[in-house]
Amino acid sequence: MVKQRCTRTRSRHTSRSRRSPRKTLTEPAIFAKETSCECHAPHERLTIAQARLGTPVDRPVRVYADGIFDLFHSGHARALMQAKNLFPNTYLIVGVCSDDLTHRYKGFTVMTEDERYEALRHCRYVDEVVRDAPWTLAPDFLEKHKIDFVAHDDIPYSSAGSEDVYKHIKEAGMFVPTQRTEGISTSDLITRIVRDYDVYARRNLQRGYTAKELNVSYINEKKYRLQNQVDRMKEKVRTVEEKSKHFVYRVEEKSHDLIQKWEEKSRDFIGNFLELFGPDGTWVFQERSGRMISYAMSPRGSPCNSPPRELSPLRSPPSPPSPPSPRWHSARPSASRSPSPPLRWHTARPSPPTSPKGASKGASISSMSEGDEDEK
Repeated sequence: MVKQRCTRTRSRHTSRSRRSPRKTLTEPAIFAKETSCECHAPHERLTIAQARLGTPVDRPVRVYADGIFDLFHSGHARALMQAKNLFPNTYLIVGVCSDDLTHRYKGFTVMTEDERYEALRHCRYVDEVVRDAPWTLAPDFLEKHKIDFVAHDDIPYSSAGSEDVYKHIKEAGMFVPTQRTEGISTSDLITRIVRDYDVYARRNLQRGYTAKELNVSYINEKKYRLQNQVDRMKEKVRTVEEKSKHFVYRVEEKSHDLIQKWEEKSRDFIGNFLELFGPDGTWVFQERSGRMISYAMSPRGSPCNSPPRELSPLRSPPSPPSPPSPRWHSARPSASRSPSPPLRWHTARPSPPTSPKGASKGASISSMSEGDEDEK
């Protein structure tokens, strides 16, 4: 048990010693001194196998990566990230070439050397920045900065009369390759600006730069400003069109909803109206509770003891209002109160009187019938 605990404590101590010290990211990377190196640990050249196994905290693997780093972009940062993570305990030194060397061997830069130095200092993977780095790495430079390995992409870099400036580094076994990031480079960024020069010139004029600062002629300045005004008008028209389309869409949507609701209401109204009629065609009034109140709008049957009607074929049946007082005709008036035989309702067609005698005779008959009724 004691041996196992000792083995565990030793392994933990060894793993901690192999880890690189945590660096606070509140300050930028330091600049390399021109006279001496910051590394005070005894420096012995390491092999790649030894470096991958891990080194003590006070003896990190010193990796060097150089470049121009103009218009510092994500491709640069990814290359430095790979160089930083090559070994468990890595101290990354980045060399930045000056404007003089760059303009002589590669071309003009957009950023000055001081701007490029500061851009590298604020990269999280960089521990140290070497200003005015050499174009080719000499042995005395490698010895001065105690460099163990050089990191760069594996593509041969032909420059300064050499097919590959890293050829001697590869032969010495000090070269460690990194991968390039496709689709992004400083040359690509400059190509975009040159290709769309008018767009960026108009952009900067709109942001307040003068034609003199942009090296733009008077005619081109007026042309760019006119194009900016036209673009603003197009944008306004496009905005109005979008708003009008949105308004029309909302109106159509609401009208569709209204039509749908109207159809639903009309169906309900027609259904409720049809429910008012029973199966025999009668109109039924019904309460909400479902209890029937009455039947209406249908004629009732005549009573059983009512006299039958003899309708004239030339006349239509009379309307239901109250019937006139009937004229009763009996063969012989009786003084007793016994029930009379069934009476008949005669609706004879009236004829106009032919003579005054007939009229007086009818009047006397009616008066006699009224007298008989009074006697009864």
